[in-house]
Amino acid sequence: MAGGQLLSGRAGVGVSAAQLERSALRHPGPLTRIALVGNPNSGKSSLFNQLTGLNQKVGNFPGVTVDRKTGISQLTSQHRAEIIDLPGTYSLYPKSLDEKVITDLFYDQSSDQYPDFVVVTADASNLRRNLLLFTQLADMGLPTVLALNMMDVAEQHGVRIDVATLQEELGVPIIPMNARKGVGIAALKIVMAQTLDAPATRFYVPDEELLPMIRQIRYYFNLHNDYLALHYAHQYRHISFLSPDDRAYIQELTEQYGFEPTARQAQETIDRYQRINEILLNCVSVTRTEKNEPYSNRLDRVLTHKVWGYLIFLAVLFLLFQAVFELASYPMEVIDSGVAWLNGTIQDHLHGPLIDLLTEGILAGLGGVLIFIPQIALLFAFIAVLEETGYMARVTFMMDRIMRKFGLNGKSVVPLISGMACAVPAIMSARTIENRKDRLITIFVTPLMSCSARIPVYTVLIGLVVPDQTVLGIFNLRGVALMGLYLLGFVSAVGSAWAMKLLMRTKDRSYFIMEFPVYRWPRWKNVGLTILEKVKAFVFQAGKVILAISVILWVLASYGPSGAMEQAERTARATAATQALPPAETESLIASQKLESSYAGHFGHFIEPAIRPLGFDWKIGISLLTSFAAREVFVGTISTIYSVGQDATELTVQQKLATEKDESGQPFFTPARAFSLLVFYVFAMQCMSTLAATYRETKGWKWPLLQMFYMTGLAYVSSLLVYQLLK
Repeated sequence: MAGGQLLSGRAGVGVSAAQLERSALRHPGPLTRIALVGNPNSGKSSLFNQLTGLNQKVGNFPGVTVDRKTGISQLTSQHRAEIIDLPGTYSLYPKSLDEKVITDLFYDQSSDQYPDFVVVTADASNLRRNLLLFTQLADMGLPTVLALNMMDVAEQHGVRIDVATLQEELGVPIIPMNARKGVGIAALKIVMAQTLDAPATRFYVPDEELLPMIRQIRYYFNLHNDYLALHYAHQYRHISFLSPDDRAYIQELTEQYGFEPTARQAQETIDRYQRINEILLNCVSVTRTEKNEPYSNRLDRVLTHKVWGYLIFLAVLFLLFQAVFELASYPMEVIDSGVAWLNGTIQDHLHGPLIDLLTEGILAGLGGVLIFIPQIALLFAFIAVLEETGYMARVTFMMDRIMRKFGLNGKSVVPLISGMACAVPAIMSARTIENRKDRLITIFVTPLMSCSARIPVYTVLIGLVVPDQTVLGIFNLRGVALMGLYLLGFVSAVGSAWAMKLLMRTKDRSYFIMEFPVYRWPRWKNVGLTILEKVKAFVFQAGKVILAISVILWVLASYGPSGAMEQAERTARATAATQALPPAETESLIASQKLESSYAGHFGHFIEPAIRPLGFDWKIGISLLTSFAAREVFVGTISTIYSVGQDATELTVQQKLATEKDESGQPFFTPARAFSLLVFYVFAMQCMSTLAATYRETKGWKWPLLQMFYMTGLAYVSSLLVYQLLK
């Protein structure tokens, strides 16, 4: 913004950018605390990143599990400010945990975190909706700056905003900007460097009949204005810092004056929008309608249809899993064969304990990480495209009709679908669900959705027992089996939710509101960044765990109690001599006997009686226990255990399992065992991080422990039934 352009002070008062900067340099003052607030998708996160750069940290708001992002911004050469990035909200009437932290912050004037003033981000292309929150903050007497973001998008939509007139109507500084590109950031910093007074404009005046009640609340709590006192009357049950006596006092007043919060809130919202409409008529003109809107409406008639909508969604999922299996198979084969070739080449030229550790431990575990990168990249690519195009919002809306029958609501679909990627962020995303019962049920059942960490297990076992055949010319049987496992997880999740709905009684009512974005072509840069971020998270987070456990397992599988390994080798050689076995079979028998006598073998035999009815042996038992750190560790463990000491370094993971024999010399991984193991992994918890996330969100061990015991019991019983029926 040019140095001589007016930015504004109060309504009707203008100051230049140059004057503001000189004033800031003369009066650096203490560190200013600025709250950044706005509607979801208004560009608030982009603005926060532009203001703070790398000077950010993430913690929790006091007493709750909601993330709190803060950062330091250098506003001028001598003036720094602490920026608090608050969760996105549409209103100061909270409906979720995320929104509640905002009201707690703005209601408590005595708090150490109370902001000096507020920057409200508003989407310039949808100003009417965004101004509702702004008017509420202004009526609370909070000094406010309006960051009019996405001006480029507004222009593309034919929206023209007279900023000077709007600034005069609202009585606060307004900065037109494009936060993604950094346009307007400098001007905003200059305005933020000033000590602002409360905005002069008032947008809503409570009815006269409410003033006696409001004034009593105001003076009792020493509040600075009437509208804040009105919010105490609305929200006293949910304001965390009020004492029981305080709540009892307000309750007595609301009953005495016959205060009806729902009706009053509805009327207030109507009144505010009438005022907003009057303002926008003078300040905003639209030269053309959104060109994609009529097209989006026509698509919605089909894609959200009460019958066709669900069929289309199932077809999209079906194609997704077919593509994940088909398209990823070629790069997976290249990676798997490459790791096996590298292992064989190293062992052909080098020998010794360290070489065994490298090939049988490190490289075997590393192969269990790298091989699944293509599938995970494809899965996240498809999910990112569905979100970018706007289709995922429609899916959430459609599923609300079904979810309510099972004790959930439409917002539960977001965590459930996110659970197909990872249960940890999916559980955290349940914070947006207003109803406590719906939120707890969603958190409890989300881990039953098959996450990306299960893909390695599914892929290996499906490849062992499901033929690589095509049905009807286009449907690969392995893709059908993969989708079947995902559907089994979804059915178990909604079935468990329905059971919890019957067990958990509550009078709370929930509702679902969502704004549909227009359909757009995906932004491929965002899709690519999503893929890169998720693959990096898998490789560097899961990969570290897999690699560490692979090395530990190699040690446990290569060494045993004093004299046990030597005795096992002598016994195996004697058996081979008696049966006149060829050298290759002799070495294989020795490796098997030594593995069974190792520390890992002893531990596996200890737990084998408990898992034998499921068709599992001691080797699988070891893999089940190690995979509790992370489900995908199962494949690395299996690969390591079946690599130790065997002349199978040039075999892929799948080939190693295919060559495994049972006690009678038959293939060990029969369809009965493979499907029993697959079903076990569909239901089993097998993830410490998920339990930790549940503990964090519920603030106690009750729900994580119930979750673990329920899912483990469900996995055991289901696996037992599958094996006994198929064996």
